[in-house]
Amino acid sequence: MAALAAMAACSQEPAADAPTPDHLLIGPLFADSFSCAQHWQGQLPHMGDALGSDCYVYRLVDTPSGGKFARAYVNDGLSNEDWFSWNEPVLAGIDGEIIRMHENPVVNEPGNLGEPPASMIVIKRADGAHLLYAHIASPLVEVGDVVTAGQQIAVVGNNGYGRNPHIHLGAWMDGKPLPIAFDLDAYGRLMDDADGSD
Repeated sequence: MAALAAMAACSQEPAADAPTPDHLLIGPLFADSFSCAQHWQGQLPHMGDALGSDCYVYRLVDTPSGGKFARAYVNDGLSNEDWFSWNEPVLAGIDGEIIRMHENPVVNEPGNLGEPPASMIVIKRADGAHLLYAHIASPLVEVGDVVTAGQQIAVVGNNGYGRNPHIHLGAWMDGKPLPIAFDLDAYGRLMDDADGSD
């Protein structure tokens, strides 16, 4: 699968004796245009929340004046279906084992905070790096499964402590939260493949 090939660079693990990295490089979250808001140092204290990212699919939306704006939703955004992220396939950013999952069956209405915890998946890489996906829905994996970067693991939901469809990403290693960086080369290859270009 081309998406898996595009992610190969992201699945490379540091040497076993390498120090804890200062960030976690991961493959694309979606096979679509997306943007992420960062949680700054000290904003959220819990492992998986600290230094995390909230990511949304966006698209160009026509305006009445004939222009276009990048937006995360159409209409008034008060329906989950208005959001481009809603039910978008979620891709594993690293190779690893699914070590934890939780499902929250309550679907939030956009604009209203739900009750934690969110539906989530945690992937652990062989070197001990962890990557958490929160607010997922319809998981395609189970605890103990081994996944490959680029593999679809779920879709975007709207559950837990969130106001609208998005994915929260959190990363850590050796008890230290890690900022997340996306492999933009892999993202470019994935988007080229999605467009049908070579």
